[in-house]
Amino acid sequence: MTRTVVESKTKTAIIGFDEPFCVIGERINPTGRAILNAELEAGDFSRVESDAIAQAAAGASILDINSGAVFSNKMAEDPRYADNNFVEPTLMRELVLRVQAVVDTPLCIDSSVPGALENGLAAAEGRPLLNSVTGEEDRLELVLPLVKKYNVPVVAISNDDTGISENPDVRFAVAKKIVERAADFGIPAHDIVVDPLVMPVGAMGTAGLQVFTLVRRLRDELGVNTTCGASNISFGLPNRHGINDAFLPMAMVAGMTSAIMNPVALPIGPKKIAEKRAEVEAAGIVLPEGMTDEAFVQMFGLGSTKPRSGKEMEAIRAANFLTNNDPHGGEWIRTNKIAPKAGDENRGRAGRSGGRRRRG
Repeated sequence: MTRTVVESKTKTAIIGFDEPFCVIGERINPTGRAILNAELEAGDFSRVESDAIAQAAAGASILDINSGAVFSNKMAEDPRYADNNFVEPTLMRELVLRVQAVVDTPLCIDSSVPGALENGLAAAEGRPLLNSVTGEEDRLELVLPLVKKYNVPVVAISNDDTGISENPDVRFAVAKKIVERAADFGIPAHDIVVDPLVMPVGAMGTAGLQVFTLVRRLRDELGVNTTCGASNISFGLPNRHGINDAFLPMAMVAGMTSAIMNPVALPIGPKKIAEKRAEVEAAGIVLPEGMTDEAFVQMFGLGSTKPRSGKEMEAIRAANFLTNNDPHGGEWIRTNKIAPKAGDENRGRAGRSGGRRRRG
């Protein structure tokens, strides 16, 4: 069976057909995150560090690190900052070092800038995943030598200089071309993880079916592992988690072996808690004196004040169990076991203490 090995200094993540589904945490990415982008421009990496810790705790096997920041303020002072080839190589190295200082999770080095890719590879301990190469010939010539030089696996995205085709046969042909060109560089198929490109189902009704068919072909005909940007499927739709929760297990059964996604359910903030407390008070509900915010949000089904595994992670763990990739349901039980209340640690079921009662 095809197995793609990604390593940190001491940990190994394996992407494979007979392995648990591999979650690649996507949160360390300034694209579309204005606050994170501004913090990085100011040299503040605290959110990066907390995102790394939260994603690892939520169950991510690999952490994607994307250096695509835009430093608008610095750009106004120094025109060199308008060029990502100037910004990203230095930023990527710092991001990798910061993340490695707080977690020992294998990394995925993510950039369109070759200098950033190489700096990330040089700074990473172990064997990171490289994200990414596409089917354009100049991109193949830039990225594949790096993959060979550092002996790392790479994400291969199924588009080329003609763009992203809506025809799944064309996307398969691009993936096949990349696998064949990689072989020319001595890179084996098991080190290629193909992203067949997930389209939004709200814009293309056949998007899900296309991906499932493509994943099967990639597995059966090319023998490669696959990944995707999981949230793309639900883009523009209400209740995106509902779509994602259904899509991921279906993709897994079709043969998809990993996904780049957010594994964390974001914590409930003070504003939402205050609004709910006001609503509860207006309804005449009397709360216990001194009730903590965490107890309050859990009582009313709001979530948690702390980062935790999201609903998509729950769906993935259930699918792992149902496909026999979670022996004896150990991971499912561990992540769903309710912690005992304070003082009940030594009690049995339903909070009873002691052993069996003897009959007289």
